[in-house]
Amino acid sequence: MNAVEIKGLTKAYGNNYALRDFSLNIPRSQVCGLIGPNGAGKTTAMSILATLLAPDAGSAAVNGHDVMSEQAKVRRLIGYMPDFFGVYDNLKTTEYLEFYAAAYRIPVSERARLISDLLELVNLTEKSHSYVDSLSRGMKQRLALSRCLVHNPEVLILDEPASGLDPRARAEMKEIIRHLKRMNKTILISSHILPELAEMCDSIAILEQGKLVTYGPVEEVTAARQGAKILKVDVADRLNELLEFMISRPEVVSVDGEAGWARVTFQGNKAAQGQLLREIMEQGWHVYEYAEVKGNLEDAFMAMTGEGE
Repeated sequence: MNAVEIKGLTKAYGNNYALRDFSLNIPRSQVCGLIGPNGAGKTTAMSILATLLAPDAGSAAVNGHDVMSEQAKVRRLIGYMPDFFGVYDNLKTTEYLEFYAAAYRIPVSERARLISDLLELVNLTEKSHSYVDSLSRGMKQRLALSRCLVHNPEVLILDEPASGLDPRARAEMKEIIRHLKRMNKTILISSHILPELAEMCDSIAILEQGKLVTYGPVEEVTAARQGAKILKVDVADRLNELLEFMISRPEVVSVDGEAGWARVTFQGNKAAQGQLLREIMEQGWHVYEYAEVKGNLEDAFMAMTGEGE
C-alpha cells in the first residue's frame, strides 16, 4: 500500500480548474517534491489531502484511509504545514507546543519530554522560553514544523516550508527535512527552491494548469526534458538584442540572460544547433562560447512547463 494515493482529483472554481484529473501515488517513507507554476494546483492538492477541501471528483487516501469519508483517521496520520500559518501572541514556544499537544490529547505526563525533543529536533532549544512573536521568520517556520510533529504523524504535507527564508534558514530547514526522511516519514513537499528540492526528494511531480506533466525519480525527471537542451551562448556585446533574436527562432523554447551570457532552452538536433550558431554569427555577434550545459531540475521544470515560478 502506498502512503498517498490520489486518483483523478478534479477541483474547479466556476470555470477555472485548479486540478484536472490529477493522480499520484507516493510509496511509504519516500519524499516527493511537488512543483509547478503559481496557480498550477499544488496548494489545492495539498489542502484536499489535509482534509481541508473537498474535491469535485476523484479520490485521495492516506495509508488507505479516504480523506473524505475517514477524515478523523487521516488527521491523526498527517502533519500539515500550510504556506501561511498563524502564531499566537503572548505564548512562549513551549506553551505553543503545549497547546497543540493538548489538542491532540497527548497525556500530560508525556508533554514535557515531547516538547523538549521537538524543540531539539528543530534547533529551538535555546528559544524554549521565548515568546513566539519575537522569533525570526526562520525560527517560526521551524516551530510550525515541530507543531506538525506533535502527534508523531506518518505522513507530512509541507507547503512551501522554506518560503521567504534566507540561505542559512533554508539550510537549517533542509537538514531537518533530511532528518525526518531518515526517520522514515513520508513527505510531500512543495517549494520554489528547485535545486534544494532535488537534493531532498526521492521523486518529483510537476503540475501545470492542474494536470500532472510528469512524475518519477529525480534523476529520470531531470533527464527527460522532452528533448530540450540547455545552451550557453556567451557573446561580446548586445546581449539583450541576442535574447530577442533567439526567442524568435522556432527551436528555442525560452531564453534568459544570466551573468552576462544567454541561457537557451533549445529543442532541436545537432544540425539545428549548428544552424542557430551560424545565424547568430551572420547577424554580427562575436561568440566567445557556444556549448550545451548539463541540465538540472530547474531546467526540467522550465522545459516542461514553459515558464518559471
